[in-house]
Amino acid sequence: MSVAAPTADRVEITELFARLANLLDECRHEDAPTVYHDDIVVRSPRGGELRGLDEVSAHLKRSRVEGEHTQHVHGDVLVHVDGDHAEATANQLVYFYRDGEPPHRTSGLRVACAVARTPEGWRFSEMRITIAWMHEK
Repeated sequence: MSVAAPTADRVEITELFARLANLLDECRHEDAPTVYHDDIVVRSPRGGELRGLDEVSAHLKRSRVEGEHTQHVHGDVLVHVDGDHAEATANQLVYFYRDGEPPHRTSGLRVACAVARTPEGWRFSEMRITIAWMHEK
């Protein structure tokens, strides 16, 4: 395999984190298939274990608080590609705010993912979210 292919894959997977952040911040839950695999498994302290697109989408809709917005920022993304599968980790900062106001809650998370290549591109197939810290005003 050429060096260019893994580099391109790493770039695409890193972009997948950005697309996830935009989807979450814009509440485009119906677009979950553009970032999550059909058989996605998400484990988090707040959501427990969610299996499949339907459960993940339903959880995202239920989690929405009227008048509250989020800003998800990913950094320190590391990707290891092995053929059509990859492992990826990232730090995630999440800011919760209302229009025109500073954040009333912030969270620092660690996200560890399995990623699979599909005919539509890379998709998260497993995600483990760990809360490192949380601050509420």
